[in-house]
Amino acid sequence: MRSPLGRARGLGSAREGVESWWLERVMAVALVPLTLWFAASLIALGGSDYTTFIAWLKTPLAALLMVLLLIALFSHLALGLQVVIEDYVHSGAKIPVLMAAHFACFALAIAGILATVRIVLGD
Repeated sequence: MRSPLGRARGLGSAREGVESWWLERVMAVALVPLTLWFAASLIALGGSDYTTFIAWLKTPLAALLMVLLLIALFSHLALGLQVVIEDYVHSGAKIPVLMAAHFACFALAIAGILATVRIVLGD
């Protein structure tokens, strides 16, 4: 003989998931100007050769914005994939798929950042 509130306790909290929801929105807002900057830069460099593009990426502002774009992009991607996997994968494969998605997003972000740093340092 338990009350409805007593039965509901321990079945999850409405406060769970709010942090990831907000983080996903913050990343989406950060992606708007970064993506516009990147698209405008690619359009401006459209007829340029490889050396011009590398020279552009070696500028401190372009390199910084590129790293920020990669971080925001792959963080947003990881959070979005997590939501899709949690909503649509209902088997024992959920945890391995989540881990693989997070690892892939992390690996791609690190690869992009390392490539940018390598270009900037001229290695």
